[in-house]
Amino acid sequence: MIQYSLRCESDHRFDSWFQSADAFEKLQKSRLISCAVCGSISVEKAIMAPRVNHATSKAERPLSAAKSPAEQAMAEFRKHIEANSDYVGSDFVREARAIHDGDAPDRPIWGEARDDEAKKLIEDGVPVAPLPFLPTRKTN
Repeated sequence: MIQYSLRCESDHRFDSWFQSADAFEKLQKSRLISCAVCGSISVEKAIMAPRVNHATSKAERPLSAAKSPAEQAMAEFRKHIEANSDYVGSDFVREARAIHDGDAPDRPIWGEARDDEAKKLIEDGVPVAPLPFLPTRKTN
């Protein structure tokens, strides 16, 4: 088995195992390798550093180590949400209800709500969903 660091045309980086170098070449030529983040089939080997095993644990790996495909996808998702919606902070429940009722301009928002408040919005037909990350910025 051989592990390759790969990257797609969108510069997403991920690792994958192959039975051999020939197996990788055959799969690549057949366009059967796809990006773990975006699904692109334009995938090639990335520059790799040789792997040298030593006694340090995974917890001690450098912070500059490549992110996993899931971490890359989450970072892109967060970036999209922050760029394309308004952060309303603790006013989320009030603002979501106002938008739903037509009392505020229709726009994508995100913010903070307690579980019971979010459940009440859903029961009232207000379309909301939890985000898998916490805000990095706070409003005063």
